[in-house]
Amino acid sequence: MSDSCCGPTPIAIEHTATPQQATSGRWDDLPVVVIGAGPVGLAAAAHLAERGVDFTVLEAGDCVAASVAQWGHVRVFSPWKYNIDAAARRLLEADGWTAPDADWLPTGAELIDGYLAPLAKLFGDRVRLGAKVTAISRLGYDRVRTAGRDQAPFLIRLADGTELQARAIIDASGTYTSPNVLGASGLPAHGEHEVFVDHALPDVLGADRDHYEGKRVLVVGAGHSAATTLLALAQLDDTPITWAIRAGNATRTYGGGDADALPARGALGTRLRAHVTSGRIQLLTGFFTHRVNATGQGVEVISRDPSGREQSVTVDRIVSATGYRPDHSIASELRLDLDPVLGSTRALAPLIDPNQHSCGTVPAHGVGELAHPEPGYYAVGVKSYGRAPTFLMATGYEQVRSVVAAIAGDWEAARDVQLDLPETGVCSSNLAEAQEQRVGLATGISGGLLSAPLPLATVSAPAGAGGESGGSCCG
Repeated sequence: MSDSCCGPTPIAIEHTATPQQATSGRWDDLPVVVIGAGPVGLAAAAHLAERGVDFTVLEAGDCVAASVAQWGHVRVFSPWKYNIDAAARRLLEADGWTAPDADWLPTGAELIDGYLAPLAKLFGDRVRLGAKVTAISRLGYDRVRTAGRDQAPFLIRLADGTELQARAIIDASGTYTSPNVLGASGLPAHGEHEVFVDHALPDVLGADRDHYEGKRVLVVGAGHSAATTLLALAQLDDTPITWAIRAGNATRTYGGGDADALPARGALGTRLRAHVTSGRIQLLTGFFTHRVNATGQGVEVISRDPSGREQSVTVDRIVSATGYRPDHSIASELRLDLDPVLGSTRALAPLIDPNQHSCGTVPAHGVGELAHPEPGYYAVGVKSYGRAPTFLMATGYEQVRSVVAAIAGDWEAARDVQLDLPETGVCSSNLAEAQEQRVGLATGISGGLLSAPLPLATVSAPAGAGGESGGSCCG
């Protein structure tokens, strides 16, 4: 190959097979590549390790679970007993690891330090950091070619130009790096990319405090990420807070209060409602972000609802907590069968449709619902759910158990999918109260947030209002 400045640049193709595998020439002796070293990706690695299947984990970030680290200050709703994969537990305990308190609600940082980092350490150099996947294809095949396709190894290209081959791919890359836009109707607001917009779950009471304290802040979104940020902002002095949602009322975000089957979630909604009732947080309903203008007085955010009615608010900072969407662009040369609404597999979509399900009503599912027309490629974890916000870690663990069983050829185990969770996912009757006595309310912010009780307010939706009720336990 030419070394001149006009010649082609060499591309390194890395065969991650052992020398014995390389000699055999069998593509199915190549390793399974797992994309993402978060909770579900490392659970997949644990199941592969238990079954003796060679694997490589590719993590785009510079640390294990890099996306989780971005919200390390956030306390999750689910206790440790639902956050640890069974195969991962067996491997860790065999190495002398002791599980954390089963009823404790960990922060993202605690999830990494107490579980994910020790698990990744067991896998050694099979977990590669700073390895960002930019494209996946079949070696020698574009998406159009069919004959012999299912016997060709997968080709994975990394950002540095390196290419790896694999027998199967488990894509647990998540959706954290592809948030939804601020604008309504699924389109960016005019001017949205010309101003700074912070995405969900900034560390308001920690590293990002100076960015928010004393500023006028707008939070857009009706999920629990928005609620978590709002409660944190309410602790800052001289910080006017505006909360904008598209719905006609905030019933969905408030949840079931004391009757909520998830105590931590119920407490979150109850206290948020109290702040709105007291006027600490100004709630704007029917807000469809249409335009964002930088002015001498701050950032003007203009809503235009479907009838054309406009309203506006001028602020200093914007937090967009509008959810996430999957980015399937790295797999554009693979044959995927995606639901046109959610972006999940077509078979999974009716089981997770947020118009009909919360996370507690999503049935167990596995390889059968996650398979694509491209044999050997599986998107798992939160990415498998597309735009549905109903995902639980425990659900992802069952997904990868089933997928890995199928890859190993154990189809009986692959098809035997089970998920043992309480009715709405993860709860115990006294969990929130016990946690609050120890570190403060489990609302997504670690350490003492709102540990003093707030007065409870009774808010009823107007008779005949068409507002949303209930709400997902996952965001």
